[in-house]
Amino acid sequence: MSRRPRKDVPAQGVPRPTVSVCRGCCCGTEKIPGVDHAAQLTRLRSGLEGAATVRAVECLDACEQGNVIVVQPSAEGRRAGGRPVWLGLVNDEHAEQDIITWASAGGPGLADPPDILDLYAFQPSRRVRAGLDG
Repeated sequence: MSRRPRKDVPAQGVPRPTVSVCRGCCCGTEKIPGVDHAAQLTRLRSGLEGAATVRAVECLDACEQGNVIVVQPSAEGRRAGGRPVWLGLVNDEHAEQDIITWASAGGPGLADPPDILDLYAFQPSRRVRAGLDG
């Protein structure tokens, strides 16, 4: 019998939502002017350190909404009914701070987002949504 720890056992502790930040063909580039894209990613990572996983991902195929950020629930949040929330036109620090506040409180399924994020929420096609999970 092996004494190695099992890799499939989730760590105990605070549930961690995942914040996926599009950095593909349009988001995160000069095609979205007036935004310091590197600083945006740094602020999200810094603000969510220990509270959420922040990852830069390839193009999410919702370029008309750039910059796109998807807040995915933790396993606990998903069990509570939370689903990924797609946010578009996230091009200012106020929206970033609202995302940090919400994800730090648990994210989808565990905490209500600040009302202002309703203005950023959009529903991508089923094909695009499947690409994030796939």
